Amino acid sequence: MEEMWVNMGPQHPSTHGVLRLLLKLDGEVVRECIPYLGYMHRCHEKIGENRAYVQIIPYTDRLDYLASMYNNWAYCLACERLMEIPIPERAEYLRVIIGELQRIASHLIWLGTFGLDLGNFTLFMWCFREREMVLDLFEAVSGQRLNYSFMRIGGLALDVPEGWLADVKAFLAYFKPRLLEYDRLTTDQIIWQKRIQGVGILKPEDAISYACSGPMLRGSGIRWDLRRDDPYGIYDRFDFDIPVGVSGDVWDRFWVRRREMEESVKIVEQALKDIPPGPVLSPVAKKLRAPVGDIYSRVESPRGELGHYIVADGSERPYRYKVRAPTFANLSALPVMLPGYMVADAVAVLGSVDIVLCEVDR
Repeated sequence: MEEMWVNMGPQHPSTHGVLRLLLKLDGEVVRECIPYLGYMHRCHEKIGENRAYVQIIPYTDRLDYLASMYNNWAYCLACERLMEIPIPERAEYLRVIIGELQRIASHLIWLGTFGLDLGNFTLFMWCFREREMVLDLFEAVSGQRLNYSFMRIGGLALDVPEGWLADVKAFLAYFKPRLLEYDRLTTDQIIWQKRIQGVGILKPEDAISYACSGPMLRGSGIRWDLRRDDPYGIYDRFDFDIPVGVSGDVWDRFWVRRREMEESVKIVEQALKDIPPGPVLSPVAKKLRAPVGDIYSRVESPRGELGHYIVADGSERPYRYKVRAPTFANLSALPVMLPGYMVADAVAVLGSVDIVLCEVDR
C-alpha cells in the first residue's frame, strides 16, 4: 500500500490546538512521527531578563498553568538558593502541602481528559469534581483558581486562613475512597486495559536518551524522583513510595500517576501532622539584588524535572534566565513511541505524555 503523510492537529482535541503532528502512515499503521512546535512561543525567558526578580513570579504561572503553584515554587527556590535567603519552617511545610495538592489536581485533570480522549466521559466528570475541591482550597489561600502567584522569594505571600488545614484534612478523607471509584472505571475495566496496554512503549534506554523525567521516566521502570534523589524543601522528612512501571507502555504511565496521587495524600497527611506555627515569609528587601554567579535549581513537578537556570550580574534583573521544561523533553520522545502502532493509538500515546504546550513553547 502506498504510504501517505497526514496532519494530526493543530486543530485536533488531543493536541490542544497548539501542536501539529505529521504522521507517515502505511494504511492504518504509523511509520514515522514529526512533532511541530512553536504555536505558543511568547519569549518567556527574554521577558524574564527584563524584569526584576520578584516581577518574574506571575509569569511562571503561565508556564504550566495546571501546576502554577509548583512553577512558583521552582522559580522562588532558585532565587532563594542564589541569594541565600532562609525559608521559615511553617512556609516549608505549607509549600509541601500546597505542592502535593497541586500534584493531585494536575494528575486529576490529566486522568479526566485522558479518559475523555478515550471516550470515558464519566471519568472526566468525576475527576473534575474532585479537582474543583482542590481549586476551592487554593482560592481560599490565594484568591485565584488558576494563576496563583502565591509563593514569594523567602516564603509565601500570606499564611493560610483559619480552618484551612482542617479543610485540607477533610478533603483527603473524602478523596481517598474516590481513587477506588476511579479504579472501577479504569484499572478494573477490561476495555480500558485493552485500549492502553502494550501500546506506546518507551524503553528505559530511550527514556534516558531523550532526558525524560517524571511519570514518563518512572513509567519506563526507572525509579528517579527529585523529591527522593535530590531533595529540596523538607521532602527528606517524609515517608513515601516512588511508583514505577514495568514495560513502559501507556498503561504503566497511567498507573504511575494513579499511584502518585495516593503517595501525595500520604505526604500531605504527614505534613499536616507536624506543621509548626510561626511566620511564613523571611524579611527580604523590596529590591532584590543577586550576587554575581549562577544557579540551576530543580524540583519534581507533576510532569517531571522542572528546572530554572539563572545567571546573575549583581543587578536587580537576571543577566540570563533559562527554564528546563519537563514536557519539552518528554514530548521529544514521541517519535520513538508511535512507529509500529495503529493510528487510532496515537491519541492514547500522546495523551499519556501529559503535555502542557505553554510550558513546551514558553
